[in-house]
Amino acid sequence: MGHLSANLPHPGWTDAKTTAPRFCIALVAGETSGDQHAARLVSAMQQKDPNLFFCGIGGPALQQAGVRIVTDAAGLSVVGITEVFARLPAIFHGLAVMKKLLKSLRPDLLILIDFPDFNLHVAAAAKKIGIPVLYYISPQVWAWRRGRVRRIARLVDHMAVILPFEEDFYRQHNVPVSFVGHPLVDGPSAVCRQNLKTTDVNRPVIGLLPGSRSSEIARHLPVMLEAAAILKAETKAAEFLISHAPSVSKGQIDAIMAEHAGAAALEVISAPVETVFERSDMVIAASGTVTLQAALHGTPMVIIYRVSPVSFWLGRALVRVPHIGLVNLVGGEQIVPELVQHEARPDKIAGAVKHLLHNPQELNHLKQQLLGLRDVLGGPGAAARVADIALSLLSDKRF
Repeated sequence: MGHLSANLPHPGWTDAKTTAPRFCIALVAGETSGDQHAARLVSAMQQKDPNLFFCGIGGPALQQAGVRIVTDAAGLSVVGITEVFARLPAIFHGLAVMKKLLKSLRPDLLILIDFPDFNLHVAAAAKKIGIPVLYYISPQVWAWRRGRVRRIARLVDHMAVILPFEEDFYRQHNVPVSFVGHPLVDGPSAVCRQNLKTTDVNRPVIGLLPGSRSSEIARHLPVMLEAAAILKAETKAAEFLISHAPSVSKGQIDAIMAEHAGAAALEVISAPVETVFERSDMVIAASGTVTLQAALHGTPMVIIYRVSPVSFWLGRALVRVPHIGLVNLVGGEQIVPELVQHEARPDKIAGAVKHLLHNPQELNHLKQQLLGLRDVLGGPGAAARVADIALSLLSDKRF
């Protein structure tokens, strides 16, 4: 296994020398969803081989799974080209910590989960010293900055992808790849209950999912609340649930709500987002993994997204896909409405919601389309399949 007797960057690692694990695995998960997927992978690997030691960058889910966290991922997550500058000190610190970990600990395998701009730098550091790299949950190189696939081919030993069309993309670029299915298929499900739920157009319950980063909350929640005020003015009995992701401060949500006091009947839900799906007739969701979660529950949605004007301008020049929502990308067509940047206005958001609520046949058809995406995303067991790939890479390691 790796050189656990080396000078370690974290004093708590000294117990690894006494327990003498057979293999040492380093991980990096920089997002809330990535942290959860990585934790399931760690659990799956531990079930197959309990004599493993894990360390790296992550959040509460990985820590609960027994991974030694060297840097909290919360300070590293950012979306947008210009938004990254505010996080540069934390990002550089995280890179320095990971490079020190790789050099001193010499793990037997590095597993990277999504988070490409950070993780590809970590992969380069691992490649220099001969540490094999497994990449779980692909960067969206098929959508924009496709040139990164050449770098991935140089740095990554195996890609474990979660969207079916990604496998063909990587095979075309001669990158070792396996489609493992989407980890959300293994998550909590309220499909039967949601699919049978009848929407009362006079008393709709609408979920607001502004995102899992503080920057997303700042951009999306105010416009969602303004849309809620428009809907409330027309339908007095409408209720609104705000999903509070554990990665953001509830105080930030409370402060934004205070600026919109009296706009609508609002309830903040700090429980898992599945609670919002179960109670809502439909949701207004920031583009991201949560839209697939909503789809698996058969919950209709309107997708919105906003970034800084410069990020949007640069993104338009680089993005090569017709949709931004994962639901629409996986479905191969625009299944649900998308309102991006200047289109994501309160009046347009409210209008899209009203259109669906007042067209029950269209709403029910949409539910069926969303539930049908489950068949495209692969069967349960994604974490177990990735664990098999990881253990195979460890078995192939030459000492």
